[in-house]
This record gives sequence, structure tokens and C-alpha cells, in this order.
Amino acid sequence: MISKKERTRESILAASYELFARNGFDKITMKDICEVTGMSRGGLYSHFGSTREVFEAILEKINQKDEMDFQKEMNQGMSATDILNRALSLMRDEMENSEDSLSLAMYEYAVTCSNDMMTYFNKIGEKKWTNLIEYGMSRSEFNEVDVKELVNVILYAYQGVRMWSRIVSMTPEVFDSITNHIRKQLIKETRKL
Repeated sequence: MISKKERTRESILAASYELFARNGFDKITMKDICEVTGMSRGGLYSHFGSTREVFEAILEKINQKDEMDFQKEMNQGMSATDILNRALSLMRDEMENSEDSLSLAMYEYAVTCSNDMMTYFNKIGEKKWTNLIEYGMSRSEFNEVDVKELVNVILYAYQGVRMWSRIVSMTPEVFDSITNHIRKQLIKETRKL
């Protein structure tokens, strides 16, 4: 059973996520978090000592529940193509809904505080995608590709669009073109006889 302290902490993180997604990292203060959560400063500080601590807790929570953790599906023997299609669908949705993205806040955090955590998360992303692509190739579902090259395209095109879509209006065709490109690079065409 979850304790009251844990529920309060989760509530702070949920409300703060929206603040960071909407305003970035640099503009948010502990006062802003107090206002959005309805907490006193003392109450908030009993859980977190700074906006940096709040933001880092949000990033850790995202990493723990990451919907793009493919290992479980691979361990179950799920089709690599099905895993990829689910992941690309999630990516497309996140690119299209940039107002829910922490990309701007993550950039500001990395510049202002430290890029160590971003480097850590990037390494995790590289490993997840590398494992999925190698899994798909080993099952002959994916084309033989330069794995590192394609992982770079996936990670940086995705994050780049999420960042730029906060600044520049993008059409659904942009999101489709990126996910379709990745799909075409990986999934073997089935030839009709």
C-alpha cells in the first residue's frame, strides 16, 4: 500500500511535469510548484529541496516506467515488427503532442545544471534501440543495417522533432515521414510469389 508521503510526492511530480512541459526548466521556481500543488513552501521542501530535485525525480520516474523498454516483449518472443510498430506509434504521438514534451526543459536542465543525466538517459536509449534492432535482425524480420547509424537517426530525429515542434508548426506528414522512414529501413519487404 502506498503511503501518504508517497502519494503526495507523486502528486507533486505529476503537477510539476505539466509545469516543466509547458514552461521549460529555467522559468520554474519552487513558488510555482507550491502554487500548482496548493502546498506550503515547508510542505514542498519536506519532499524536495529544489526545482532541480523535482525535475530529476520526474526524469527518473519516466525512465522507470518507460513504455519503450522492449526487453520484456523480446523475452516473451514477441515479433520485432510488432514491437517496432508499437514504439513508432508512441513516438509519433509524442512528436505530435509536443506540448506534453519535456524536451525543452531537458535541454535547459542540461545547459543549466548538468548534462550527466541526459548522457545517462541517452545511453539507455541507445542500448534499448540497439537491442531491438539486433533482435529483429536475428529473427530475420529486419534488414541488415548499420545498427549504430540507425539508432542515431531514431534517437536524434525523434528528439529533434519534439524540440522543434515546440517552436515551429509541423504537420502530421512530418511525423509520418520520420516514422515511415525508420520502418522502411528496418522491416523486410515481403515478396509475393
